[in-house]
Amino acid sequence: MPVMSSNHALEERIAHLERELSDLSDVVSRQETEISTLLRRVRLLLEREAERETSDGDGVPLADQKPPHW
Repeated sequence: MPVMSSNHALEERIAHLERELSDLSDVVSRQETEISTLLRRVRLLLEREAERETSDGDGVPLADQKPPHW
């Protein structure tokens, strides 16, 4: 195989890999943003549920109560 076509094949492969790396980087960045948003939402939901359980009159959130068999 001539050196010229070997270099060309390597350059093509590197260009392809650089494109794939850039695409994957974009995906990871987007997923990081989505995960952060989801974590914030879960925290808010947990806080709301804890407030709701506390306001139900028992005074102790259900998550903090020991199960009946303890």
